[in-house]
Formats: sequence, C-alpha cells, structure tokens
Amino acid sequence: MEAERQGGGEGGAESNNSETSLFPLFPFSANPSPLDPSSSGGPRWLSNPSFTFDVSSLPGGGGGDTLREEPGSPDSDAEASGAAAAARDPTSTRPPLSYDLVPSSPSASSEDERHPKPKERRRRKRKREKERLDDGAPRKSGVRAWAGSDTKSAKDYYFDAHGDRDNLAFGCLYRMDIARYKFQNYGETYGTNFWALYRSRTSAINMDVEGDHDVLDSKLKSGGRYYSAKFTTLERNKGFKNIKFANRMISSMIPEDFVPLSEPHSSGSAPSKNGVLEESWEDEVIRRTREFNKKSRDYPHDEKIWLAFAEFQDKIASTQPQKAARLQMLEKKISILEKAVELNPNSEELLLCLLKSYQRRDSTDTTIEKWEKILIQHSDSCKLWKEFLLFCQGDFSQFRVSKIRRIYAQAIQALSSAADKQRRQGSASLQLADSSLVQLELGLVDILVSYCRFEWQAGYQELATGLFQAEIEYSLFCPNLVLSSNSKQRLFEHFWRSDVARVGEDGALGWSSWLEKDEQNRENITSEDSSAEKDVGGWSGWFELSSNKNATCKEPEVPAESDIDDKKSNENLDSEENLDTEEIPPADDIEVLLKKLGIDIDAEPNSEVKDAETWNRWSKEELLRNNEQWMPVRENAGKTGQPVSTHSPDNSDKGDDEQLSRVILFEDISDYLFSLSSEEAHLSLVCQFIDFYGGKVSQWMNTNQSSWIERILSLETVPDSILDDLRVVFQLVNKSRDSSSHFMLENLLSHTSISSGTNMMKFLRNVILLCLDVLPRNHMLEEALLFAEELFASKMKSSACSVNPSRSLAKTLLKKDRQDFLFCGVYARSEAAYGNIDMARKIFDMALLSIDALPMDLRENVPILYFWYADTEIAMSTSDSNTELSSQRAIHILSCLGSNMKYTPFNGQLSPLQILRARQGFKEQIKSMRPAWARGAIGEYSIAFICVASLFEMLTNDWSTGVQIIEEAFLMVLPGRRSQSLQLECLWVYYIKVLERHLKQLKFSRVWKTTTEGYQTYPYNPKSFRAILEVTCLYSVSSKVRCLFDECCQRYPSVLMCLFALSFEVGGTGSKHRIHSLFERALANDKLQKSVLLWRCYLEYEANIAHNLSSARRIFFRAIHACPWSKRLWLDGFQKLSTFLSAKELSDLQEVMRDKELNLRTDIYEILLQDEMPT
Repeated sequence: MEAERQGGGEGGAESNNSETSLFPLFPFSANPSPLDPSSSGGPRWLSNPSFTFDVSSLPGGGGGDTLREEPGSPDSDAEASGAAAAARDPTSTRPPLSYDLVPSSPSASSEDERHPKPKERRRRKRKREKERLDDGAPRKSGVRAWAGSDTKSAKDYYFDAHGDRDNLAFGCLYRMDIARYKFQNYGETYGTNFWALYRSRTSAINMDVEGDHDVLDSKLKSGGRYYSAKFTTLERNKGFKNIKFANRMISSMIPEDFVPLSEPHSSGSAPSKNGVLEESWEDEVIRRTREFNKKSRDYPHDEKIWLAFAEFQDKIASTQPQKAARLQMLEKKISILEKAVELNPNSEELLLCLLKSYQRRDSTDTTIEKWEKILIQHSDSCKLWKEFLLFCQGDFSQFRVSKIRRIYAQAIQALSSAADKQRRQGSASLQLADSSLVQLELGLVDILVSYCRFEWQAGYQELATGLFQAEIEYSLFCPNLVLSSNSKQRLFEHFWRSDVARVGEDGALGWSSWLEKDEQNRENITSEDSSAEKDVGGWSGWFELSSNKNATCKEPEVPAESDIDDKKSNENLDSEENLDTEEIPPADDIEVLLKKLGIDIDAEPNSEVKDAETWNRWSKEELLRNNEQWMPVRENAGKTGQPVSTHSPDNSDKGDDEQLSRVILFEDISDYLFSLSSEEAHLSLVCQFIDFYGGKVSQWMNTNQSSWIERILSLETVPDSILDDLRVVFQLVNKSRDSSSHFMLENLLSHTSISSGTNMMKFLRNVILLCLDVLPRNHMLEEALLFAEELFASKMKSSACSVNPSRSLAKTLLKKDRQDFLFCGVYARSEAAYGNIDMARKIFDMALLSIDALPMDLRENVPILYFWYADTEIAMSTSDSNTELSSQRAIHILSCLGSNMKYTPFNGQLSPLQILRARQGFKEQIKSMRPAWARGAIGEYSIAFICVASLFEMLTNDWSTGVQIIEEAFLMVLPGRRSQSLQLECLWVYYIKVLERHLKQLKFSRVWKTTTEGYQTYPYNPKSFRAILEVTCLYSVSSKVRCLFDECCQRYPSVLMCLFALSFEVGGTGSKHRIHSLFERALANDKLQKSVLLWRCYLEYEANIAHNLSSARRIFFRAIHACPWSKRLWLDGFQKLSTFLSAKELSDLQEVMRDKELNLRTDIYEILLQDEMPT
C-alpha cells in the first residue's frame, strides 16, 4: 500500500522504494487494508495521512464511526508501525484502520465522499498538477534541495529563521522546509522505548474539545505551528495523549544518593516495564485517583498521601473552565480532607488544609465558627492559633483593633493553661531542648512578640513597650515562691500599681528584688512600732496619756479637714466656671474665628480640609509623633484618681487627655501574662526583645524554623543586618554603571520606624543589664549590651573618636565576674573594632592565661575564645601593612590550642615542631567529635573548633585544605539534621565567608554548586542570596540567577527572596516588567500577601521610581485591604499620593483609620491652627 501511495503521489520512480517515505515525519503502515474504501477507487496518494490528517477538521462531538489512524514514530518503518499497532490491541477484532477524506460535515454520506462534485474534482486536480510542476522548484530562496533527494547540496543544513507560517498542521509539513533528522532513541540506554511524542485518540467522538478552534480566524490558524491560538487550544485538548517519563529505578541512582530503608508505597497501577506512561489527561486523572484511593486505604495514617490527594484536586480544578466544575472539585477536596481529619484528628497540616478549603467556599463568619470549633478541640496548638490570628488580621471587612486584642488574649490564655497543666503533670523534662513544654513556651513567646508587633504597627507603641516590660518582670524576675496563677497575678498587680521603677527604667531592681526590699521595709516598720510600744508601756500594761495622744488622734480629724478642703476646692471650681462663662465670646465671634481658620460649621462633615498638602503635612507630623512617643507614661493614681484603661478590649471610648491614653494600667496587660520555666524560652524572649527595639544580637534561632519566617513576614522595615547584605549586593551590581542612572537603595528599603535614638538605646541597655542577672555569662547578651552602650554614649557625646564608648561599662562588668572569659573576648573584639588592637591583644592574652584557674565546666568554651583571637588577627592583617606578623601571631595562637599546650604570648618566633603537633592534634580531636556529631550533639564550642582547624590549615598549608576540613565536617551529619541545626548554619555562614575571600581562585562550577546547595539547605538565610548574587556579579550569569529566583518563588516563597531579587533587578538592567512580575508573583502567595514590607516596597517603586501614580494608587488600596493593621502603610499613602488623591479621598481615608481603631495622635485642626499662627 505504501508503494501504491508513493506511486500515485510522486510517480513510478519512487514506487519501488518502500522504505523511504515522502513525508518522514508521519510514516504509515506497510500492510494495505483490504476493506479500505479509498483503496478501491480514487487516487491512492490521498490515503497518505500527511494529506488527510487535518486536526482543524475534527468534529468536537457527534455521531460517526469514522476511525483515524494514530501517527507512528518518526523514525520507525512500516513493519515497526504495524507491530506497535498489534501490540496495543492484540485481541481486538475490529476491522483494520482506514483512511478517509476530510469530511465536509458530520452528516455527509459516504457516497458523496467517494464521488465528489465535478467542481471539487477539478479543483483538486489542478492542485495536484501544480504540486507536480513545483516538484523540482525550490519553495524558498534559501532551500535548493529536497529533504529526501539524493542530490548532494552545497550545505548540509539550513536555518529556518522565519518559521513555517504556511504549514496548516503538524502532520502537513512541507517537505522542503523540514530538516533531515532521526530521533535519538534514548530508550535503548535506559531500557525504554520512546516511540512517539504526541498521540491522538483513536476516535474523534471521545475528543472533548474545550475551545472552538474551528471558528478561529484564518490568520490565527496559520500564525504559527507552535504558538498560534489554534494549536495552543489543541495541545490543551484532553483527547491527546502525551509521553511521560517514569521515575528511574534505585539501581540507576547516583552512588552518592542514599538508599531508603523502607520501601516506597506501592501504587495501584505501576508504569510499564519500559518506564513510559502514554496517557491523556483523562487517563491520568483516572489512574492517579485510583492510586490515591488505594494508598489512602493501605496507609490511612500517612498525612502526606492525603495532602497529595487534596492537592491533586486543585490541579484538576485548574483545568476546568466552568466555575461550577471548580466548585464541585472543591467540594470533593473538602470531603477528602474531612475523611483524612477523621482518621488523623491530631494532624495540624490536615486541619490547616481543611480550614483553608473552608475559607474558599464559605463566608467569613462561617469560617470563623469552624476555626473556633477546631481551636476548642486543639487549644494547645501554637501553629493553629498563629494561622487563625493571621486570618483574622487580614480580614478587612471585620478588622478592628479591639477584636484582634480579644483573640490574642484568648490564644495566650489557652496556651498558658496548657503549659501550666503540663507543669503540674510533670510529663515533660525541662532538660530536653525538644520537649513539648519547651516548644509550647517558645510558641507562647512568639505569639506575645507577634502581638507586641501588632500593637506597635497599629500605633499603640506604649502598650507594646508595657507588654514587654510586664512579661519580662513576670517571667524572668518572678519571686521564688510557690504560688498559683491567680495569686501570682494579684501579687504582680500590687507591684505594677506601685510607683517603683520597672525594667528598662532608671533605678529598676526587678520584681523579686523589689518584693524582698518591700517585705524588709514592712518588717522594719513593724519592729519599730513594737519596740515603741514596749518602751512606753508600764509594768501593768497601762500607759499614760502623753503628747502621743494628739498624734494618735489625728486620724479621726482627717475627714473634717478633708471636708473643708473639698468645700474650698468646690468654691474654687465654681469661681473658675464663672470666669470661664464670662470669657466665652458670642456665637458670632466663634463663627468668625472658625471662618478665619478656614473651617465652615455649616459645611458637610469631612470637607473642612480642601487642600491635599494639608493632609501630607498631617501625615508627617503623625509619623514624627509615632516615632517619638513609645515609652509609657507613669502617672500617680492618687492625684488624678483611678484612670480608665483606654487599651482594654471592652473599652472603645478614648479619653480627651493625651497623657492619659499613654498610661498602661494593669488591666491592659493582665490578660497577656504567662509564666516561663525553661532557659530556652527566657533567652528567646530577651533576644526577640533586643531585636524588636533595634539592638544588635547574634543569630539565636535557625532560619528554617517557623519563628524566623514569621518574624520576617511581620516586618514593616528591613533590619540593619539584612540591609547590610542588600547594600553589598546593590553596590556589586552597580559597580560598573553610572551612579546617576540608578537610585539609592535606602530610598526603597531603609524605612526607620523604630528610632535608634538615645532614649531607646538607654532603655535597651538597662533591660539587658538587669537580664544578665538571670542569664549570666551569655556572650550574645553581653555583645548586645556593649553595642547599645556604644550607640547611647556616641549619641550623647556626638563626636567621633578612637576611644571605645563602652570601655567603662565593660571594665565594671569584668570587676564583678573575673571568670567570664567569653566576655573578655567580646570586650576585646569591641576594642579592636575601634582600632585599639594593642589593648585588644592585652585583653585576649589576659583571658587565655587565666584559663587554668577556671572550673572544668567553663573550659569547654575555650575554642571560642581562641577562634575570636585568631580571627581578629586575620582581620587586622588585611587592613594593616604588617600582614606577615599578624599571620604568624594567628598561627601561634592556633597552634597552642591544637597542641593542647598552655598559652604563652607571642614572642615573634614560630616552632615548626609545634605546628606539626598542632596539625596532628586537630586531626585527632576532630576524629573524636564524630560520634557526638552523628548523634546530633553539636555544641557551639565544637563548631568553633572546626573553624579553628580550618583557619590553621589555610595559614600553614593551603586554603583548599582548610575548605576541605569544613566540607568533611558537614558530611559527619545527616542532611535532615543539617538543615535544622543552628550551630551548623553558623558553620555554613563561616564557610561562605571563606569562599568569598578566595572567590577569584575557584572555578565557577564549584562555586555555583556550593552556593546553590547552601541555598537549598538554608533558603531563608540572607547570606544564601548574598553569596549567589556575588557569584553572579563576578561571572556575569544573570540568566542563571533569574531562573533560580523563579524556582525559589515557587518552592520557597519568602520576603527575603523578593528583596534580594528586587535589589538585583533595580540595581542592574532589570526591566520594569520583570520587577512587576516579581512583585505580583510574590503577592499572589497567601502568606506573602500579608507582608507589610512587600507592599511598602511595591508602593515606593511605583510612586518614586516608576513614577506611575495611577498604578501606585491601585497598589495602595490593595495593600490596605490586605494589611489594614499597619498604620505606617496608611501614612505612606498620604505622603506618596497626596498629589494624586483629592482632599476628600484623604479625609475619607482618615475616617476609615479611625473606624479600624488605629491610634491617631494628631488632629487635623492642629495643622490648620499652625497655618494661622504668626511666624
């Protein structure tokens, strides 16, 4: 039959060659069909599927038993095609496949098809004659030979730069426009047989055409064979089958990959033996649904299976164009998750997935009711409470500050009760860092910090500060008494209502110290009274009336005096009222005065201010007061009476007195107090407090923990530690560019909301000093203390000098505890930062010489001090001219530790024998650490020892040997533990610093592999993105980093990724479309949509960089709808859009802010009065 087709199509010259097809893209079967109606009459060459297969003519549905041949492999011959057809249906008794002409309509009869009209026959005949005449003529100017011609052309290949716009379908490629090729059979290597790329269904009846591609415009149809609307619709057709690659077997895995101990779950229908799945979308849905059903029955308690099953329903729903079909799939997903929760009631992931599905289907009130029901059953789940709080904060329609306060109070009280219950039962061991009680207390601290950040961003800075003060006093400085929760709160209320200084204020002692002092004063007063009575009394117990009688009788006379005072005060008040009434001007004068101020009484509300610039000035004044007024005001209740709490959830009225609103009463903080018993929770509270108020503290948690991710998500501004990395990246990108062509990075990212002023640094220093009594010898807190003292003292003196501002404080602390040798290292590094290297060396030497006198429990941290000393010397060698001497001094310091000998100050000579002993000692000690590291017992001292050994090898041998020591240390730990260990993350940060020093000496392949592996392990660490972008700027691989950012946006969406990608694109040659795409893809994520920082950056970019105020207006309204609690975000709209929004719109925005109960400290009339005041 193939010979007959070729004979009819091209002549007898090609009829003898049965192996070569005229159109090699669609070979056909060599077995002629005896029942083929086209073979008995008419031109045989029309049976070629290359001419008859027109996908645009396939009917969308309808009756008809017309069968169409499935296209075979491009590189298979006729026999292989027939064998494949027989293998697909070996038992089928249906007639052989036939080739029909393109039907004119579904109802056309077969008689008309076989005997077309005379005009149609003549038209087809002319077309065939034209093709025969054009047989030897070139189709295009650049093509001089046929694809199947035996003639040797001058060139072996040609480039098709303009595309094949004249082709009608994939199966009808013109033979002079296609290259001669043969598919590489990759299946021969891996035991598979990839014999097709696309397969159509055997019957056009079952093809569900989602788009009506037959009615498309002819230009769109022939616009391109790959990207036209027609073929885009066809490729999405459910009727086409695709080839899918199956997972390789374990035997073909890379040797470095690990072999799982447990066998994977068996699927319902495994792939074929050759590893290829040939199925359409409908077949895939049926197959995977069958697999999920079987797995969920076999493994009902595996939550990953249920989550994957639910996620697959979302994938199905995304292919449904009708809304009703999508809702149907959502109902199916909910039913699956409800069954999963019924089998796994304690799975937080399943509960969250179910609640998010409810949120998509139900109203807000119904969703909140379901949240509350689940939280009643799981009241001890920190994760569920955090998600519920985030959901309530983001609901613009029902958002009120008082409502969110009540929810936070409920969450803290529920979790605190669960923690108290565990303490009473004694079911948790406080010594275990991963115990349930410690994790519960850490979750409580995170929720409290989140609540303080919410109050701060809503404008209630005094309440946030008061909450921190109260919790630190309540948990860290609690008296050593056995008290119940109620008794403890009543005792704390007595402390809070007194006039004693609280933590952070000058003269603060702490709750427990104050209570001891107060009890001692009470005992002294009682003893003095009893001794006075003994001195006065006689032998019979009677005492004479003396002058003391008058003193004791003064108390009954007090009410009379008070009555007199009250009468006098009332008379004074009456006289003042009379004076006030006399001085009140007439009503006409008031109206005239208000008109002079530009205020019309008869005007409608919110229309007093007609100038948008006035609202801009109001926002600036509001922001200034917002930054300055953050400390609670202490007011004596005895003079002004009992003030009413203005921050309680049940009170919505605001007092007229501004100072009264800044007073934090016990009622404002009583619902948010809880006890902490673990040292980990105490340290977390203090570190997060320091970070909250702009202090510098070392990394205290792993960046893969949820607490770190939530902290970054809740930020309004970029912290200084992250901003430093962003500056480095921005400078590297713009190093070779004109500085006038780009903007400063600080204009976009450095919004200083928490001022690092003198008062705040003094407050922070006082708190850390008091906390060191509870957490002694903690070098992280000591470092933060010296940093705060430096900022406070430098701002007080306002003069730059080489004298360390924290020197006096450091010496005072060293006199109190001379065995705290780590604080000696912190102080020495501080002196070295100010250039006082000689003093720093004296301090280091003094600390290392006194190690022998320390207890054994303190000596394990000795490697940390050695590492700090050597690292300081290396840092000085890079900036000092005497590099060789500093390097020798560092080698001497490290060799003392490696050889385990007593430290002696450097005398200018190095012993080769000592260096050999140190190298051997480092190897032996690292080998002894392997068992502990394998168990996961990784301490900070062991990390310091690895860094010391690496630094020693880099100084004495080669930098590559030092890098190899760090890489071998990572291999001693399992990959799962590596990503969750804070100590290993610190080691990885040091490893990145070492690579940065020798970046130009390394190959790109090794550096890129190392940085990408680090990013995959720690995707939320800013050092990961900094390292990647530094490599990108050095080797100019912008496309790689853009692909990496796109992958990160899908796998690990985070605010940090968006900030670094933004810094790279804005600082470089990134287009505005790319930047818009970054913002929009990030904000499409449900969690990132709640990031105030991202919205502020987006608004800043559109308003001040892209200068598109219309787009900035849309973004602003989207932002306040997603994050209504952020007062700073609202004020950004006033400042950036004051020239675009009308005064009426700005006035309405302020009313909405008041309706949402945001704290506004400035009245608009104050700005109006400033205009009328004389200059």
